[in-house]
Amino acid sequence: MKIQQRKWTIDDGWELFRNDADISSNCLVLVFGAREQIESCYEEISQFYPNSDIIINSTSGEIIGSKVLDDSIVLTAIQFEKTKYKIATININECPDSFDAGRQLSEKLTGDKLKHVLVISDGGLVNGSELVKGLNEYLESSVIVTGGLAGDAARFEKTLVGYNQNPTVGNIVTVGLYGDSYYIGYGSVGGWDSFGPKRLVTKSDANVLYELDGQSALELYKRYLGDKAKELPGSALLFPLSIQLEESSKSLVRTILSIDEDSQSMIFAGDIPEGATVRLMKANFDKLIDGAFEAAESGYKVWNGTPPDLAILISCVGRKLVLDQRIEEEIESVHEVIGEAIPTIGFYSYGEISPFAGYLNCELHNQTMTITLIGEV
Repeated sequence: MKIQQRKWTIDDGWELFRNDADISSNCLVLVFGAREQIESCYEEISQFYPNSDIIINSTSGEIIGSKVLDDSIVLTAIQFEKTKYKIATININECPDSFDAGRQLSEKLTGDKLKHVLVISDGGLVNGSELVKGLNEYLESSVIVTGGLAGDAARFEKTLVGYNQNPTVGNIVTVGLYGDSYYIGYGSVGGWDSFGPKRLVTKSDANVLYELDGQSALELYKRYLGDKAKELPGSALLFPLSIQLEESSKSLVRTILSIDEDSQSMIFAGDIPEGATVRLMKANFDKLIDGAFEAAESGYKVWNGTPPDLAILISCVGRKLVLDQRIEEEIESVHEVIGEAIPTIGFYSYGEISPFAGYLNCELHNQTMTITLIGEV
């Protein structure tokens, strides 16, 4: 596997960030950038990498090497030597729902020796947990699914994803990777502390939450937020919900995408099913950074000390807002595990997709650091 990385900033324009191999064509190119910067970037990038597959998405912050950037574009061009890949795309407006989108994408990717599906999805219109359920339902259980939902800083206005064109709203792009020489490690860890009483979800519809313990969920949430309620939905990133499903011993974290005052409801990045138990969560700075370290350790165990070729980091916008000036510490903690020499790229998202450590079925996570380590062996 050969890797080349570039970055674009307002002050310096395009710069070659890492050039392990002089590659230009027949690449898989991952492009992560601020919404305003990527809206019309495809033509320029395609000149760097003609005859290549270029995937572009908007972010809530960009990661390259050990740096976290804003209002920039970062890209990694990958040229596989032994691995075959196939790209499948769909727009959520062409589907009955997000579950069906996952089903259709799975059917397009199913094939001999499929090892890994990388998902880059719209983060505003797509119900991430239903998308994941559709993928899980129709892919072989041995296939690892990782990725994330595009971001839009902390604005929640619109997210953009594109494949071989300028990115637009509603798109989901998946990459299936095939072959005996392709290897993947993954990890996803949060680091938030739960507080307050456990509450029962008494009224919800998919990813829309109406009532907790028979009370308006939005009013209850506003009481906890106090003065920060005026800053909703952005301030909700500081206080996500931990959700315990009846049939699972694992807790998931859910982030609010928007609110509806008329219906007194909150719309989340994933499902909040009736009968689930939820608790509010708050930041613990050291545990957030330690969580990134643990996610890297989980993913790196697969490699048994052999360096992977690329690390893809997808972390939540909520972590970025909370850690603020300390944000690069979570990236540095990842490099403590994998080393500085491993090419690293990523973005801050509206949702992270990965199995729990030690499990194969993927889940939608929020407020986690999710790491995918890939390579050819």
